[in-house]
Amino acid sequence: MSWSDSPNKRFLDVKEASKHLGLAESTLYTMVSQRRIPFTKMGRRTKFDRHKLDQWIREHSVEPLRKGS
Repeated sequence: MSWSDSPNKRFLDVKEASKHLGLAESTLYTMVSQRRIPFTKMGRRTKFDRHKLDQWIREHSVEPLRKGS
């Protein structure tokens, strides 16, 4: 496992974030341009805080309906 694949790495680049989220890089760029996903600019680079991405996933998860509800 390389450092870039380490679960301890806090900031991910676009390629790593797209892999982490299971999204195409182009989709991620679109979401960034629309400010639909949390990101950080570090100079000219777009980075993603792994903790904020995981929180974003939890906040945007839809729970299934329970039977009989």
